[in-house]
Amino acid sequence: MAFIKQLETAFQENSNAENAFAMSKYMKNKFPFYGIKTTERRLLFKMIWKQNQQEVAENTRAIVLELYKKEQRELHYCAIEILIKELKGKYKKEDIKLIEKLIITNSWWDSVDTISKYILGEYLLVHPLEIENTIENFSNSDNLWLNRSAILFQLGYKKQTDFELLKALSIQHQSSTEFFIQKAIGWALREYAKTNPEAVKNFVLVNNLKPLSRKEALKNLSFA
Repeated sequence: MAFIKQLETAFQENSNAENAFAMSKYMKNKFPFYGIKTTERRLLFKMIWKQNQQEVAENTRAIVLELYKKEQRELHYCAIEILIKELKGKYKKEDIKLIEKLIITNSWWDSVDTISKYILGEYLLVHPLEIENTIENFSNSDNLWLNRSAILFQLGYKKQTDFELLKALSIQHQSSTEFFIQKAIGWALREYAKTNPEAVKNFVLVNNLKPLSRKEALKNLSFA
């Protein structure tokens, strides 16, 4: 695909070994990087995307999967950004398989959190009848990143948040020793507290959440 080849060439030509080392270290050396800082990466990406707009639009899913097979983390970021823009409001029911694959592939907090809010969350707004089955499957999975995405998918839903579901997920995972699960519970509750602070406060006070989850949930709440 011309788009991917041009993107890889541009990123390679603008790579920076010093930045790449620091970026990889920040991500616990889980992925190699080209070492292109976010602003420059997005400028290059948008320029090449614009030059290949038709190809990307007509082959969105295939391009996303191909980019996700690459080693460099910047290409994974590009795949996620393409999906967010190209499929917004246009997700097919079967796209949940693609979304799940992205969550469990090259998994780390930076990709999973973005996918959870802007892709899984958007997909389930388009297909609300899929919420129960999808979130049950993800929440009961042995994969912690699917668990985390189930807890976080309603970030940004505000008044559309199903608080009963969020409470159920929080209780289901409240005993988890995984940092990323404890943090997700607190983050999701803290976000909903912007819409309904009393409900969150009451829930946290009567449930035995882990200290990290509790701290994160109540971070912006007053007890005066």
